[in-house]
Amino acid sequence: MARVTISEIARRAGVSKTAVSFAFNYPERLSEETLQRILAVAEEVGYAPDPVASNLKTRRTGCIGILVPQPIPIITRNPHTLAFIEGVGEVCHESGLSLMLVPPLKGNLRRAILRAAVDGFLTLGLETFRGTMVVLQQRGIPFVMVDSDPTPGIPCVNIDDEAGAYAAMSYVLRGGHRRIAIFGIRSGHHGDYHKYAGTLQRRIAGYARALAEYGLSLEDPDVRLIECECDAEGGYNGFHTIWHTRWQPSVIVTMADVIAIGVLQAARELNLRVPEELSLIGYDDIAVSSLTCPPLTTIRQPTVEKGRTAAQLLIRWIENADFEAEHIILPVELVERQSFAPPADG
Repeated sequence: MARVTISEIARRAGVSKTAVSFAFNYPERLSEETLQRILAVAEEVGYAPDPVASNLKTRRTGCIGILVPQPIPIITRNPHTLAFIEGVGEVCHESGLSLMLVPPLKGNLRRAILRAAVDGFLTLGLETFRGTMVVLQQRGIPFVMVDSDPTPGIPCVNIDDEAGAYAAMSYVLRGGHRRIAIFGIRSGHHGDYHKYAGTLQRRIAGYARALAEYGLSLEDPDVRLIECECDAEGGYNGFHTIWHTRWQPSVIVTMADVIAIGVLQAARELNLRVPEELSLIGYDDIAVSSLTCPPLTTIRQPTVEKGRTAAQLLIRWIENADFEAEHIILPVELVERQSFAPPADG
């Protein structure tokens, strides 16, 4: 059967081809009567517009992409990422856009960028993928960096990572703790924090600044950095790595709530009381953090707002070629709950 064309729809409905095009792309430009007549004819003859052909004409897909550095099953294990996607999704819904998650394609982010049919990208935590930025610029479509080091001429949205880490570590030290384990996020540098970039660099700088005010440093024998996968299993494994040694911390400071939740699970299995025998602080304030047992003391970041802000910036750039890049930093705050107490040994 030959494919029905818009010319045939226009003839049957007694309207122009432009009116048919408006019916499927800009229905608000037509009267309700004309719109319904065109749609009724289209339904009668089984017509549906070709999205590929439409995209070729408008050079728009009506879709924005979130470029993520890991496979989707891994990314979605972290509730913080889901909250970010929620914020982006709210803006897409308001703007009539679709959303695509773009993970590495067969392990290759560059290939994924070139093949993704989107009008622009949000890049999530790609500070160690500088080659990826080059490919994005070569493709020539707008992109907004999130949780990355700001780049001149490219819009960027971050939280005040250093301030949050400083607040967490200062709280720990004021509380009297001096045997401190930091559970960081796996970096690929095997704990060599001097090579950190982006979010990890800013957070480790905040911890270091607070320690220095008490005459301590990240090199102190009673301050230890353990890198973990950024999920509950990572926190669980990190706890067992450090707890079954001669040195045991009085507090664990984690770079993500989801890691802290894994620590809580491991401590519970050993009948270790939190916070009486071990204090714990997270980072993010994901929704479940107030529901853990005990509720988690943490650093709250406005994750949904971060997603909304990044998406709004991207859409502004897509719609305005004269868009001027902004670097936005959102505030954080310490949330005190019941997973923290002064050390049992004073």
